Amino acid sequence: MPATVLTTEAARAANIEIIENGIGTQAVHDMVVAMRANRRSGTANTKTRAEVRGSNAKPWRQKGTGRARAGTKQSPIWRGGGVVFGPKPRSYAKDVNKKTRKLAFRKALSERILAGDVLTVPSFDIADGKTKSFVREVTGLVDSAKKVLIVGAKFEDSTYLSGRNVAATLLITADEVNVEQLLYNNKIIITDSAFETLARRTSQ
Repeated sequence: MPATVLTTEAARAANIEIIENGIGTQAVHDMVVAMRANRRSGTANTKTRAEVRGSNAKPWRQKGTGRARAGTKQSPIWRGGGVVFGPKPRSYAKDVNKKTRKLAFRKALSERILAGDVLTVPSFDIADGKTKSFVREVTGLVDSAKKVLIVGAKFEDSTYLSGRNVAATLLITADEVNVEQLLYNNKIIITDSAFETLARRTSQ
């Protein structure tokens, strides 16, 4: 199956909006930062002096020992004591408005098209569901790329089955593909069936 480099003219003919100036760079940055922040679990937790287990008894009497006065073994200055200003469970989620998300997606896709990293194929299907067939098909399209993103309107179950063990290649629908995936992969293969959805997602 032949693969063709998607030019800006062909992209515009498919109603995909292309950004050829510096607009959208900050939107891409904001989107990637938000996506990575939203994946953080935020479960780091330390105990304060009030939460550390231990006796409330005074370690030694206040005066006469020659040592510094101490009221509790849970003090942060003691080994095994509480932690001052330590992390507590929290949400790292960042919100990005719809207009910025759309601009970021349009900018990321435009940059990859302008760089010549986007290829088009009529369709992508692996009928026998075998990994060997999947690898042979992808290698025939992009032989030197280490990470490949394949975007289509939908894929058959046999195609998903054949590619699930190929870590360097990702199958994803045009509705689900995101900015980070567009930037991460060396080459992007788009099937003809995905253009309608991508055109909708890049429209202003």
